[in-house]
Amino acid sequence: MRVRRGRSGTAGALARGAGARRGLTVAAVALTALLGATGTGLAVPPPPPNPSDSAIDSAKGDANAKAGEVGRLTNQLAQAEQKLSALQDDVELKQEQAMKALVDLQTAQDEAAQARNDAKSARQEADAAAGAIEKAREDAKKFAAASFEQGSTIGSISAYLTSESPKDLLARAQLLDAIGGSRLNAMDRLQQAQTEKANKDSAARKAVELAQQKQDAADRAKGAADAAQSAAVAAQQAQAAQNTQLEANKASVEQQLYAAQAKVNGLQGQRQRYQDWLAQKQREDEERARQAALRAAAANNDDNGGGSGGSPSPAAGSSIEAVIARALSKVGMPYAWGGGNGSGPTRGIRDGGVADSYGDYRKIGFDCSGLMIYAFAGVQGLPHYSGYQYTSGRRVPLSQMRRGDMLFWGNSGNIHHVALYLGNGQMVEAPESGSYVRVVPVRYGGIMPYATRLIG
Repeated sequence: MRVRRGRSGTAGALARGAGARRGLTVAAVALTALLGATGTGLAVPPPPPNPSDSAIDSAKGDANAKAGEVGRLTNQLAQAEQKLSALQDDVELKQEQAMKALVDLQTAQDEAAQARNDAKSARQEADAAAGAIEKAREDAKKFAAASFEQGSTIGSISAYLTSESPKDLLARAQLLDAIGGSRLNAMDRLQQAQTEKANKDSAARKAVELAQQKQDAADRAKGAADAAQSAAVAAQQAQAAQNTQLEANKASVEQQLYAAQAKVNGLQGQRQRYQDWLAQKQREDEERARQAALRAAAANNDDNGGGSGGSPSPAAGSSIEAVIARALSKVGMPYAWGGGNGSGPTRGIRDGGVADSYGDYRKIGFDCSGLMIYAFAGVQGLPHYSGYQYTSGRRVPLSQMRRGDMLFWGNSGNIHHVALYLGNGQMVEAPESGSYVRVVPVRYGGIMPYATRLIG
């Protein structure tokens, strides 16, 4: 009887509170029924806000618009990065051309210096030859003057007068004649040498002129190469500044996208909480009815123990967070080409090339598609080929990618890599032989225009 009075007192208190807050009437009744059956239990709380469909749709529209803008900026940035890479290649080419012009200029300067040295030597030799021939001419003039005055070669009279015999006289005459002839031959040789040296001097001057022309041409070429290099660097710097601005714009719009997505998530969260409240209220109503049935059965001495009223847990690994958790649990695991299945890492296989050179067939780990097989094992079985994985689910535009989607890379439509998107510009991947499973920023170069969604 005391228990019954306790229930009555509790019901009275709840009834008085219901006069102030009519929204708790159902919860109060449910609590009364639960306390009457078990002595414990919780009433359903007041209903949370329930945003309208139009408010949710408007927030989604804003988020989709921001996602489209992010996608557009992403494509622009990818094109700008490609252009920047091409400009960088052009800068390197212009640098090499400038280096060639510098080497050519140095060579031309060395040749010009050598030509000037050769010309200087030629002039010195020519000057020396000219001095020698001039001395020979002076000697010849003196010899000719003396001969004219004496009527014979100079010194002939004294030579004859001092002769001791006709034989000695003849010998001295032959000697004087030989001396005169030698002088004339020496003059001829000196004259020839002078001519040769003059020719060399002329050739040296021409060589100097040619070397100077080459140096002038090399100077002009270097100036043109330096100007081209400066223009290439300026273009590269301008493109880099444009890329920086694009990145800043993209980051700004991404923040707006995150804010819009947060708003959508907030409204959807409110809707979900409201639906959870409705479900909880329904469960409370069902529990009240069940408890009433148990009391009726007990009154009739027919206690069957009742049921739990619970619902089965969802399948393990079927949520986005479970998929991501499985993938992240393997960060640091070695890359192994052909490795990985739904149960975990496996030994890699031979490819007859790069993977073999890294010894992948001896390693236990994952390749890119093997990691996806493991991550999504609780959702669906995936083939061990990224190209088939690309078409294994619903494809959504890259601008609308979300946490738990698969991202792909390829050339001309041929897929060669897959990764799992984590949100906030991050992804987890098994990248290549010699590396490990890792978390990195999303790479947009070569990325496919669609993400593949298996959940949601």
